[in-house]
Amino acid sequence: MSIALSIGNNLTTSGVFKSSAVNNTSVNNVTTFPLISGGTLKLLSTQTASASASINFTTGIDSTYDEYIFKFINIHPSSNSTDFDFQVSTNGGGSYGVAITSTWFQSAHNESDTTAAISYETAEDLAQSTSFQTLNQDINADNDASNSGYLHLFNPSSTTYVKHFMAVNQCMQSTPFSIEAFAGGYINSTSAINAVRFKMSSGNIDDGIIKLYGVVN
Repeated sequence: MSIALSIGNNLTTSGVFKSSAVNNTSVNNVTTFPLISGGTLKLLSTQTASASASINFTTGIDSTYDEYIFKFINIHPSSNSTDFDFQVSTNGGGSYGVAITSTWFQSAHNESDTTAAISYETAEDLAQSTSFQTLNQDINADNDASNSGYLHLFNPSSTTYVKHFMAVNQCMQSTPFSIEAFAGGYINSTSAINAVRFKMSSGNIDDGIIKLYGVVN
Protein backbone atom coordinates (compact mmCIF):
# COMPACT_ATOMS: atom_id res chain seq x y z
CA MET A 1 0.00 0.00 0.00
CA SER A 2 2.81 2.41 0.91
CA ILE A 3 4.56 1.69 -2.41
CA ALA A 4 1.40 2.49 -4.35
CA LEU A 5 0.96 5.75 -2.44
CA SER A 6 4.58 6.70 -3.09
CA ILE A 7 4.19 6.15 -6.82
CA GLY A 8 0.91 8.02 -6.87
CA ASN A 9 2.42 11.03 -5.14
CA ASN A 10 5.03 11.29 -7.89
CA LEU A 11 2.52 11.35 -10.75
CA THR A 12 0.69 14.31 -12.23
CA THR A 13 -3.06 14.12 -12.78
CA SER A 14 -2.36 13.09 -16.38
CA GLY A 15 -0.22 10.14 -15.28
CA VAL A 16 3.21 11.64 -16.06
CA PHE A 17 6.07 11.39 -13.56
CA LYS A 18 6.91 14.68 -11.85
CA SER A 19 10.48 16.01 -12.16
CA SER A 20 10.94 15.33 -8.43
CA ALA A 21 10.49 11.61 -9.12
CA VAL A 22 13.68 11.46 -11.19
CA ASN A 23 17.11 11.44 -9.57
CA ASN A 24 20.69 10.54 -10.36
CA THR A 25 21.19 7.82 -7.75
CA SER A 26 21.19 4.90 -10.19
CA VAL A 27 21.50 4.09 -13.90
CA ASN A 28 21.46 0.31 -13.48
CA ASN A 29 18.33 -0.16 -15.56
CA VAL A 30 19.25 2.22 -18.38
CA THR A 31 19.93 0.34 -21.64
CA THR A 32 20.63 3.24 -24.01
CA PHE A 33 21.74 6.85 -23.58
CA PRO A 34 20.59 9.67 -25.85
CA LEU A 35 23.19 11.79 -27.64
CA ILE A 36 23.02 15.56 -27.79
CA SER A 37 22.36 15.19 -31.50
CA GLY A 38 19.19 13.23 -30.73
CA GLY A 39 20.53 9.76 -31.60
CA THR A 40 21.63 6.78 -29.56
CA LEU A 41 24.69 4.57 -29.92
CA LYS A 42 24.26 0.97 -31.03
CA LEU A 43 27.33 -1.18 -30.39
CA LEU A 44 27.96 -3.18 -33.57
CA SER A 45 31.28 -4.90 -32.91
CA THR A 46 34.37 -4.92 -30.70
CA GLN A 47 37.89 -5.96 -31.63
CA THR A 48 40.83 -6.43 -29.28
CA ALA A 49 44.36 -6.13 -30.60
CA SER A 50 47.03 -8.67 -29.70
CA ALA A 51 50.28 -8.03 -31.58
CA SER A 52 48.04 -7.19 -34.56
CA ALA A 53 49.45 -5.84 -37.82
CA SER A 54 46.07 -4.14 -38.36
CA ILE A 55 42.50 -4.11 -37.10
CA ASN A 56 39.97 -4.33 -39.93
CA PHE A 57 36.24 -3.70 -39.82
CA THR A 58 34.85 -5.39 -42.94
CA THR A 59 31.24 -5.90 -41.81
CA GLY A 60 28.62 -3.68 -40.20
CA ILE A 61 29.37 -0.53 -42.22
CA ASP A 62 26.43 -0.12 -44.58
CA SER A 63 23.32 2.00 -45.19
CA THR A 64 21.74 1.04 -41.85
CA TYR A 65 23.13 4.16 -40.15
CA ASP A 66 23.99 7.65 -41.38
CA GLU A 67 26.89 7.98 -38.93
CA TYR A 68 29.37 5.52 -37.48
CA ILE A 69 31.70 6.06 -34.51
CA PHE A 70 34.88 4.15 -33.75
CA LYS A 71 36.14 4.37 -30.17
CA PHE A 72 39.78 3.63 -29.38
CA ILE A 73 40.63 2.44 -25.87
CA ASN A 74 44.29 2.25 -24.80
CA ILE A 75 45.83 1.57 -28.21
CA HIS A 76 49.36 0.48 -27.33
CA PRO A 77 52.04 0.22 -30.05
CA SER A 78 54.83 -2.33 -30.16
CA SER A 79 57.27 0.26 -31.56
CA ASN A 80 58.16 3.59 -30.00
CA SER A 81 57.42 6.94 -31.68
CA THR A 82 54.94 5.48 -34.15
CA ASP A 83 51.67 6.88 -35.54
CA PHE A 84 48.13 5.48 -35.32
CA ASP A 85 46.53 5.55 -38.80
CA PHE A 86 43.40 4.61 -40.74
CA GLN A 87 42.27 4.09 -44.33
CA VAL A 88 39.04 2.91 -45.97
CA SER A 89 37.87 0.49 -48.63
CA THR A 90 35.12 0.48 -51.23
CA ASN A 91 35.43 -3.25 -51.96
CA GLY A 92 34.83 -4.85 -48.57
CA GLY A 93 38.47 -4.74 -47.51
CA GLY A 94 39.97 -6.13 -50.72
CA SER A 95 42.15 -3.02 -50.87
CA TYR A 96 42.63 0.16 -48.85
CA GLY A 97 43.67 3.46 -50.37
CA VAL A 98 40.91 5.92 -51.26
CA ALA A 99 41.84 9.58 -51.90
CA ILE A 100 41.63 11.71 -48.75
CA THR A 101 41.95 15.47 -48.28
CA SER A 102 42.30 16.47 -44.64
CA THR A 103 43.44 18.96 -42.03
CA TRP A 104 45.39 18.17 -38.84
CA PHE A 105 46.42 20.06 -35.71
CA GLN A 106 47.40 19.26 -32.15
CA SER A 107 47.75 20.66 -28.66
CA ALA A 108 50.77 19.59 -26.64
CA HIS A 109 52.04 19.89 -23.07
CA ASN A 110 55.06 18.09 -21.60
CA GLU A 111 55.39 16.49 -18.17
CA SER A 112 58.08 18.94 -17.05
CA ASP A 113 55.71 21.86 -17.75
CA THR A 114 58.31 23.61 -19.88
CA THR A 115 56.49 23.46 -23.21
CA ALA A 116 52.86 23.99 -24.18
CA ALA A 117 51.69 24.71 -27.72
CA ILE A 118 48.97 24.41 -30.33
CA SER A 119 50.24 23.75 -33.83
CA TYR A 120 49.06 22.94 -37.33
CA GLU A 121 50.93 19.86 -38.58
CA THR A 122 51.28 19.92 -42.35
CA ALA A 123 53.17 16.62 -42.30
CA GLU A 124 50.03 14.84 -41.05
CA ASP A 125 47.39 16.29 -43.40
CA LEU A 126 46.63 14.81 -46.81
CA ALA A 127 45.81 16.38 -50.19
CA GLN A 128 44.13 13.91 -52.54
CA SER A 129 46.36 11.21 -51.14
CA THR A 130 45.69 7.47 -50.95
CA SER A 131 48.09 7.15 -47.99
CA PHE A 132 46.86 6.24 -44.52
CA GLN A 133 45.53 9.16 -42.50
CA THR A 134 47.28 9.80 -39.18
CA LEU A 135 45.00 9.93 -36.14
CA ASN A 136 47.80 10.57 -33.64
CA GLN A 137 51.58 10.74 -33.94
CA ASP A 138 54.76 9.75 -32.12
CA ILE A 139 53.00 7.49 -29.59
CA ASN A 140 55.07 6.25 -26.68
CA ALA A 141 55.56 2.46 -26.41
CA ASP A 142 56.35 2.45 -22.68
CA ASN A 143 54.32 -0.10 -20.73
CA ASP A 144 52.02 2.58 -19.27
CA ALA A 145 51.54 4.54 -22.51
CA SER A 146 48.69 4.37 -25.03
CA ASN A 147 46.33 6.31 -27.31
CA SER A 148 42.59 6.75 -26.79
CA GLY A 149 40.00 8.64 -28.78
CA TYR A 150 37.33 8.42 -31.46
CA LEU A 151 36.63 8.72 -35.17
CA HIS A 152 33.29 9.81 -36.68
CA LEU A 153 32.49 8.63 -40.22
CA PHE A 154 29.46 10.25 -41.84
CA ASN A 155 27.09 8.60 -44.32
CA PRO A 156 29.64 6.10 -45.68
CA SER A 157 27.09 4.41 -47.96
CA SER A 158 26.23 7.58 -49.89
CA THR A 159 26.72 7.29 -53.64
CA THR A 160 26.08 11.04 -54.07
CA TYR A 161 28.48 12.78 -51.68
CA VAL A 162 32.09 12.50 -50.53
CA LYS A 163 32.46 10.98 -47.04
CA HIS A 164 33.33 13.35 -44.21
CA PHE A 165 35.19 12.29 -41.08
CA MET A 166 36.55 13.91 -37.95
CA ALA A 167 38.57 12.48 -35.10
CA VAL A 168 40.02 13.43 -31.72
CA ASN A 169 42.77 11.34 -30.11
CA GLN A 170 44.83 11.72 -26.96
CA CYS A 171 48.15 9.95 -26.37
CA MET A 172 51.27 9.92 -24.24
CA GLN A 173 53.93 10.95 -26.72
CA SER A 174 57.44 9.54 -26.55
CA THR A 175 59.10 12.71 -25.17
CA PRO A 176 56.86 12.42 -22.94
CA PHE A 177 54.13 14.89 -23.88
CA SER A 178 50.37 14.87 -23.60
CA ILE A 179 49.22 15.19 -27.22
CA GLU A 180 45.62 15.80 -28.25
CA ALA A 181 45.29 15.48 -32.02
CA PHE A 182 42.43 16.77 -34.17
CA ALA A 183 41.97 15.34 -37.66
CA GLY A 184 39.19 16.07 -40.12
CA GLY A 185 38.56 15.84 -43.81
CA TYR A 186 36.75 14.03 -46.57
CA ILE A 187 37.21 10.77 -48.41
CA ASN A 188 36.93 11.92 -52.00
CA SER A 189 34.78 9.16 -53.46
CA THR A 190 31.09 8.78 -54.27
CA SER A 191 31.41 5.00 -53.96
CA ALA A 192 30.10 3.47 -50.75
CA ILE A 193 32.70 2.96 -48.01
CA ASN A 194 32.20 -0.50 -46.51
CA ALA A 195 35.42 -1.33 -44.63
CA VAL A 196 37.95 0.52 -42.44
CA ARG A 197 41.50 -0.49 -41.45
CA PHE A 198 43.49 0.77 -38.45
CA LYS A 199 47.24 0.21 -38.03
CA MET A 200 50.43 1.71 -36.69
CA SER A 201 52.82 3.42 -39.12
CA SER A 202 55.46 0.93 -37.97
CA GLY A 203 55.22 -2.22 -35.89
CA ASN A 204 52.06 -3.82 -34.55
CA ILE A 205 49.15 -2.74 -32.40
CA ASP A 206 50.40 -4.56 -29.32
CA ASP A 207 47.21 -4.11 -27.28
CA GLY A 208 43.99 -2.09 -27.22
CA ILE A 209 40.27 -2.17 -27.97
CA ILE A 210 38.38 -0.65 -30.88
CA LYS A 211 34.59 -0.48 -30.74
CA LEU A 212 32.30 0.28 -33.69
CA TYR A 213 28.96 2.00 -33.04
CA GLY A 214 26.11 2.98 -35.31
CA VAL A 215 24.28 6.22 -34.46
CA VAL A 216 20.54 5.56 -34.38
CA ASN A 217 18.51 8.61 -35.42
